[in-house]
Amino acid sequence: MGLEQFERRLERMVEGAFAKAFRGQLQPVELGRRLTRDMDLQRTVGVREVIAPNQFDVYLATADYERFESFGEVLNKELVEAVREHASTERYVFLGPIEIVIHEDLDLSTSTFAIESSVVEGAGRPSEWLVLPDGRRVGIGDEIITIGRLPECGVVLDDPNVSRRHAQLRREAGRIVLVALGSTHGTKVNGVVVREHALEPGDVIGVGATLLRFEPA
Repeated sequence: MGLEQFERRLERMVEGAFAKAFRGQLQPVELGRRLTRDMDLQRTVGVREVIAPNQFDVYLATADYERFESFGEVLNKELVEAVREHASTERYVFLGPIEIVIHEDLDLSTSTFAIESSVVEGAGRPSEWLVLPDGRRVGIGDEIITIGRLPECGVVLDDPNVSRRHAQLRREAGRIVLVALGSTHGTKVNGVVVREHALEPGDVIGVGATLLRFEPA
């Protein structure tokens, strides 16, 4: 799904002036396909999650590099988004931020390219996770994470029993504290209604009809 959206966005991007430049040449979407394939091939199965590469070096022949350079910033942004969407679809976890760097390689012939991928741990790797009902994991850092139905919440839940801003996760004195925000349906930890609660590994958070699990990394 993510790659299909990426293809549609790129099709719109190369319309008009760019269309002639790409006729019969290396297509940007080929880079997207190769990046997602590399993620699948280089993924590592951890104890609790599947870890995917988050750093990619893309090597292009001079002619292709020069053609892509005119809209390189937009292309890079779209490639990063394609990687992010693929990871979400496959439930992959990154240990650091996604970084894609496009290089010129004088030894490559036109329309050929190479990609090197690796797992690079970021300095701010989460030490705790919130596990959603579908298995996806949300890393908990130092920032406050709001749980609710509003699109701007850090954890968005499609549950009519969840308030627009239902609860928050806050780091206090090295611990993650769950704070209820006064929802009509209440907030629970292991089945008990709470207003404020310091979480322990394995705790199950109940918001509306949705259950979330708190886990260490």
